[in-house]
Amino acid sequence: MSTIATTTDAAAVRALFEANSRAWGDTEAFAGTFTEDADYVTFFGGRMTGRHAIAEGHRGLFEGVLKGSRLYAEIEDLAFPAPGIALVHSRGAVLKGKRTRPSARALSVQTYVMTRGADGRWLIRVFQNTRHRPRVEAFSNWLAHRFGPRGK
Repeated sequence: MSTIATTTDAAAVRALFEANSRAWGDTEAFAGTFTEDADYVTFFGGRMTGRHAIAEGHRGLFEGVLKGSRLYAEIEDLAFPAPGIALVHSRGAVLKGKRTRPSARALSVQTYVMTRGADGRWLIRVFQNTRHRPRVEAFSNWLAHRFGPRGK
């Protein structure tokens, strides 16, 4: 965590992260953790722009295939690149049934940009969700090492 942020900011950002996870399944509460002009990118590349679109994009899921599911989310890194801006990297997945931990295949890498509004409230401005593929990552790292500037 950079020195730009206060301990209070870090606690507020972590609380927002937790509130977003707890709100999973409740369309209005979930969308309420995002700014009015938020940008949301799904793991398959779909994009929702604005709180209303995020709500409508999740409503059918929460009432259908994801009904009763829960969100697993764990912060890996938290930084404050500028005052009032937080950058969060996390791992997350949707849990169904009695699962308490995601399978490796279901895990995603997530990036959040959170902003503090004029009222002091933190909300999610940007969310990017990318499905984690360990074998692809390992192969990509091998290629970079093998054929990159140091591999020659």
